Amino acid sequence: MTQKRTGNLFIISGPSGAGKGTLVKELLSRVPDVWFSVSATTRDMRPGEVEGVNYFFLSQEKFQQLIDTDGLLEYSEHFSNFYGTPLDPVLEHMEAGEQVILEIDVKGALQVKEKAPYAILIFIEPPSLEELRRRLIGRGTETPEQVEERINRVNRELGLKTRYNHVVVNDDLEVACNELSELIEGYAHKQ
Repeated sequence: MTQKRTGNLFIISGPSGAGKGTLVKELLSRVPDVWFSVSATTRDMRPGEVEGVNYFFLSQEKFQQLIDTDGLLEYSEHFSNFYGTPLDPVLEHMEAGEQVILEIDVKGALQVKEKAPYAILIFIEPPSLEELRRRLIGRGTETPEQVEERINRVNRELGLKTRYNHVVVNDDLEVACNELSELIEGYAHKQ
């Protein structure tokens, strides 16, 4: 009989372009009992998106009900739409002994830490601002002005990394994946 592991809540965040999504995708294939938390939003579903996979698409009223009943770990508003992390699924998966992963922005991570002090915050740091700028430009999805705006925000976010439990520098993807996997495994002790 396999022993159940201790369920934990990991918040993985950091600047845009640091490689959080790539690291989380790799983590999901490496750690057997990882569960990736899907956020809720009030924005309309886009073509190709799937309910419960990309987001849980909620009405403004349902989202407000979650806010009013303290049913969200964190939430924010962007361009008149709300985004947030439903609390109940996170707790259910932790109680089942799974390693719950939230990939959210720095502001959201600090909100979660206030509400759930047991959360383990992991900051994904780019190797340098020059490399981050190169990655953002390489995406080809933003104007030069938008890239510089992101770089300015990164400088502010880097100042908050001391509030995290761990920092992983994503200079070499394989090394960063190994470090992240070892961190998760280290917390998931057998019961």
